[in-house]
Parts: sequence; structure tokens; C-alpha cells
Amino acid sequence: MATTELGTALRHWRDHTPAQVVGLPVGARRRAAGLRREELSQLAGISADYIVRLEQGRATNPSPQVVEALARALRLTQDEHDHLFRLAGLAPPGPSTIPRHITPGVHRVLDRLISTPVAVFDAAWTQLLANPLYTALMGEWHGNDLNAVWRNFLDPHSRVRHTSESKGALQAAHAADLRRTVGNYPDDANLRSLVAELRRRSAHFNALWESGAVGEHRAARKTIDHPHVGALTLDCDVLRATGSDLRIMVYTAQPGTEDAERLALLDVIGTQPLVE
Repeated sequence: MATTELGTALRHWRDHTPAQVVGLPVGARRRAAGLRREELSQLAGISADYIVRLEQGRATNPSPQVVEALARALRLTQDEHDHLFRLAGLAPPGPSTIPRHITPGVHRVLDRLISTPVAVFDAAWTQLLANPLYTALMGEWHGNDLNAVWRNFLDPHSRVRHTSESKGALQAAHAADLRRTVGNYPDDANLRSLVAELRRRSAHFNALWESGAVGEHRAARKTIDHPHVGALTLDCDVLRATGSDLRIMVYTAQPGTEDAERLALLDVIGTQPLVE
């Protein structure tokens, strides 16, 4: 099968995305400046074989989730992101659906905060990207657990220390924030599905939803019980990316404190446990 426009564009963007731009080490043995298929596979969470088939025109109907992941991994601009959707035969996400594209500028912010736990969430509080220190601090999530509201109501496992009062306040804030998001993005099918599943599986979420409260979740000071470095009390700030409704969550410690020392230790050991 002849290479498609989609395949040609993907190969072009891969060849013209320097490894150092996406945070990968650049070794002396690298023959080309662009990304290898295996590297793009790792960054996008898509099999290298599927990327080969897309580039060669043997796969022509990628899902919106695959296209979004490729655009994010290749750090495409908004215009390039929308063009990739059209090449895949898909309509770019419209204004009534949640933006999930991470701009190159937001990527660069994360690149420069390597010693600070940082994650990017969409307007429904689904984690789109996290740097290694955030993952080391909070744990690695997959599937439905990538959504913070889902975890808050349906997954009892969390490293964040809560009292019954603080847990209840967070759940109320999350439900109100999600209702606000539904009002802003009424045509988002994934959002509607998330809300329906939460209402079905959590009586408490359903009661909060029925209350009609609308609000905005604002993070605050948190204590995280880490299994290897102990408790860290950190300031949690949520920043907004202009024009995209992305939420950038940043954890910082007050300088000179034991919390700062433990965060620095976590930066060294990463996700590896301490070995005696």
C-alpha cells in the first residue's frame, strides 16, 4: 500500500523532532536528529509496530485518542495538531469539547521544572502528562485512575493524607468543578461518560451532583505519605494555561525544611525504592 498523507506527515514530524526537545538523552551514536520510532512509541504510549503501519499507510484509521497522543508526543502546535486530526479523517476537537492538546510552551515549562513535581490535567481532571518527580511523589496511574475525580470517589488508595472533613471537602469541590466543566463543554462524550459512571457507581457523588453546586477546585497545602521517604507537607498550586483550560499542578516545599530535604531525596531515588 502506498504511503498516505497521514503517514508522510507523521514521518516528517518524527524526523524533525529533535530528541533533546522532548527530553530524551542525545548520545554520540545517534545517526539522525529526529526521533526513532521506538522513542515516539514510548512517548506516546503506542506500539512501535502501529507507528510503522501508520507511516507506511497500512493503518489509516487511528482513534482520536491515538492522534491526540501522537500530537502530544511530537509537541505539535495547535495548527499542526488540528491538521493531524484532519489527515486521520477526524474532525479536530471543537470549542464544546474539552481541550486536551498540550502546547509546546507548556511542554517547555515542564522541561524546566525537572526538580519540581508537575503534572498537567485537562478540565475534567484527567492527567495528560506528569514529569518523573510527580510520578515518584504521587504514584503512577493508568486507565480510569488517571482521572483525579474518579480516584477521589472510587479508588480508596491515595498517598495524600486526609481527615474525613478534608476528604469530604475535596469530593464536594471535585463534583462542583466537574459540573462547571460540563456546562463549559456540553458536547464532550468522554466527559458525559465519566459523569454517568461516577453517578452510577458512587451514591455520594450522585448526591453531590444532584445538589447542583457549581465551583472550581483550588488545591492547597497537602501532606503526602510516601512509602520510601516518609511524610512530605507541600504547597500544591494549580496554574491555568491561557486559552486551553489546562490545569498545571505544581508541588513545592518551603526551603530549608525537612520536607524540602525529603523532596530532594525523592528527586534522587525517583520511583526506585531505597535498598538497605
